[in-house]
Amino acid sequence: MVKPVGLLIDVTPLRRYPAFRRLVGGQCMTLLGSQVTQVVVPWQVYSLTHSSVSVGTVGLAALVPMVVCGLYGGAVADAMDRRRLILLVASGSALVSVVLVVQALAGLDNLWLLYGCVAVQAGLFAVDLPARRALVPRLVGPDDLPAANSLLFLVFSVGFIGGPLIGGAMVVLGGYGAAYLVDIVAFAVAITLLRGLPSLPLPDGARRADLGSVIEGLRFIRKRPLLWMCYVLDIVATVLAMPAALFPALAVERFHGSTATAAYLSAAMAAGNLLGTVFSGWLGAVRRLGLASITVIVAWGVALAAFGLAHELWLALLLLAAAGAADTFSAVLRSSVVQRETPDAFLGRTSGVWTIVGAGGPRLGDGRAGFVAGALGPGAAVVAGGVTCVLAVLALAAAVPSYLRYRVAPQEDEPAKKP
Repeated sequence: MVKPVGLLIDVTPLRRYPAFRRLVGGQCMTLLGSQVTQVVVPWQVYSLTHSSVSVGTVGLAALVPMVVCGLYGGAVADAMDRRRLILLVASGSALVSVVLVVQALAGLDNLWLLYGCVAVQAGLFAVDLPARRALVPRLVGPDDLPAANSLLFLVFSVGFIGGPLIGGAMVVLGGYGAAYLVDIVAFAVAITLLRGLPSLPLPDGARRADLGSVIEGLRFIRKRPLLWMCYVLDIVATVLAMPAALFPALAVERFHGSTATAAYLSAAMAAGNLLGTVFSGWLGAVRRLGLASITVIVAWGVALAAFGLAHELWLALLLLAAAGAADTFSAVLRSSVVQRETPDAFLGRTSGVWTIVGAGGPRLGDGRAGFVAGALGPGAAVVAGGVTCVLAVLALAAAVPSYLRYRVAPQEDEPAKKP
């Protein structure tokens, strides 16, 4: 039965699958807690050092374990009960929050302890994310995957917006200890919700999580163009076109503003991400997932190239919001392709690679943008990035026609899966 097309986000998976509701609730609380930490720790580091270099090191402390643990964490997610894994990770993250509360209340002022907490929590997050993504196809029907992914991306958007707001308010009201205490509460609620998930047996073909398992997963992806195209398209879009590093320069040179103007530019893209999830109902009716994902990535590149030419702030904000919405649509569509085309025994490892690509692509894009801007100027660098992205995506579509032709057939409605 073909599902009706709607504009607003499709909440059918929340109504139909009780276990998926628990997963979404747990994800929301986990993200709120982790985002509070990611925002408050840099503030505490700056209050201790008054050094931007020290604050920048916080990001580096998170990046390395996220890449390493994302790859290995995917193998772990394919080797053990994923419900048990995410419960263990949530418990570990809660313990990190306990350490942060204690150090704040005790006034330890230890910079390396803060870096260590960030690194451990980032590593745990990188293990948690592949396990959660691998759970989704076990909890919802194939036709509901786009809607389920949209809901999870909505949770991400809410977490990335709500976490900083809650963290900032708690620092003002009660100091760093009170802010970190929010993490403990959030993780406690998440653990309570996640305990109600069904215990899932190991998938057929599961093997021990080791280097051989990781290599096996990478070989699996390499031999399947439908899968590696999803990752390559993400890398092309973020590395070639991501403009975030140029927002400060454009805010001053193009729009004659200040730090606040740069914040508006960043917020516009985040708002576009959020609006993209809210108005993602139509994605569930898309059958040609490959063509659709190519189209929205081209739209991403075109919007950013136009942003590079815009001289009115309102137009620039509108174009960035459009780019953010296209980015969300692309992520939902490509996630659905990966989940449909990956056997359960490999879902953790393919999701782990997704975590690495998602963490590393934008940071490489920031480096690319800064280098090109040094030669061409910030505006020209944004235009060049958008145009190059479009050309590269079209070339990839021509080189891998099987991805462009990829189509899914509608399936009959399934009975709701039990919690």
